[in-house]
Amino acid sequence: MKADLARRGLLLASSATALAWVAGCSPRAAVPDIAYTLLDGTRSSTAALRGSVVLVNFWATSCATCVREMPLLAATHQRYRAQGLQTLAVAMQWDAPAAVAHFAETRGLPFGVVIDNTGAVARGFGEIQATPTSLLLDRRGTIAHRWEGAPEPATLHARIERLLAAT
Repeated sequence: MKADLARRGLLLASSATALAWVAGCSPRAAVPDIAYTLLDGTRSSTAALRGSVVLVNFWATSCATCVREMPLLAATHQRYRAQGLQTLAVAMQWDAPAAVAHFAETRGLPFGVVIDNTGAVARGFGEIQATPTSLLLDRRGTIAHRWEGAPEPATLHARIERLLAAT
């Protein structure tokens, strides 16, 4: 009986922690250390991105809005990368790796592409399910802005410029 109650308490505590993270993964939530592998095989993590302003875009090749917004993301990356912007395009778990690789290659995407084949990256950022979803991280690794759907370019650029100017 005591063991059963302890197990239930542990389950409730871990459920509460998970719910707090999901609920807290809105602007101003700190991103935990999430490991990922880029399309080229390079392994990294969100901890390595701290100190940079980072645009993280969750997308899929089957998402028409995602495909339409990719040129904006590429142009935004090119425009601000010399000032310290890093960009990650995270392909969702349901996206076929071959389709992602083909898309990235044929479009000449100028930033890191992650194939989230287990869904761990989407879970780590707070159970991302809708595409496109974009997150803008400040230099501390905190979510400064979140968009579901394509961000309006002028707003996206203004927010990036504000974060790049902050020390």
